[in-house]
Amino acid sequence: MLPARIVHPFLSMLEARFSGSTWRQFLDLSSHSQLIMKTSPFATLSASTLAICTFASAQAWAQSVCPVVPFGTLSITPTIIQTDTRPNLTWNITYPSSVKKFVTITAQGGITLNQNLMCDIRILVAGVTTQNPNGSINPIETAGMIRYNGSLTWSPIFDGKQTDASVQIQGIIKTLNITSGMAMDFGGQYFLNDSWSPFFNSINSTNVRSLVNGDTCPSCVPAYIARPLAPCIKPYLDSSNKLRIGPMDVMIFMDLTHADITSPGSNFQDLVLLITFRTP
Repeated sequence: MLPARIVHPFLSMLEARFSGSTWRQFLDLSSHSQLIMKTSPFATLSASTLAICTFASAQAWAQSVCPVVPFGTLSITPTIIQTDTRPNLTWNITYPSSVKKFVTITAQGGITLNQNLMCDIRILVAGVTTQNPNGSINPIETAGMIRYNGSLTWSPIFDGKQTDASVQIQGIIKTLNITSGMAMDFGGQYFLNDSWSPFFNSINSTNVRSLVNGDTCPSCVPAYIARPLAPCIKPYLDSSNKLRIGPMDVMIFMDLTHADITSPGSNFQDLVLLITFRTP
């Protein structure tokens, strides 16, 4: 006797979205989902990425492409259902973690961890430029620095220009292990006319902002986004200029060209980092 087909509203909804081999892959993944789900909020986030984002349309790499909504798995036993047999359906629904449960962000842009974590760092923008008389733009060498795990020494994250490949592809440029209770501070400066500019950082200035998903960007960022940088920042903003990033992401905005951040030219896009936290 052939197995009877299970019809469930959740499965029907997914079947409408996927078809063919993709649908069969999803069912196979769902029926073995108990092997994927973990108790850690970080691990369950990865599980949702595997179960859902694998089948989604190709989009940008950022966590923002995966909706920050509850996710879960459905396991079915037995996996082959005979006619007139009632299967057991087991749901496991997990709500995404918020990075603020694991870190504390200071008003000046520093971050202190509440448990041992790893972080992946990406450069989204290195936006210090000069303009030539003919109107063309020259990218300027910009350096990003970090101080962490109790060190009194600033370590380089990045030293380059907006045109560098590491900025253009927005790939991971550094992965760090951060100890619980230790602070992470960020800073930067640029090189122009054979000298380095003042070093603004999250300890000695108000030129650094650390924001999470749903936060409103520094007020001047949406109002003035330089044309070459618009593709780098706008994908991370919703229609109300709030950040659309992953639940375990922190975006670092720096203004390196103005000591007075109320100046008209201050835009907090001279250096922009994306920090993604995860368990070791």
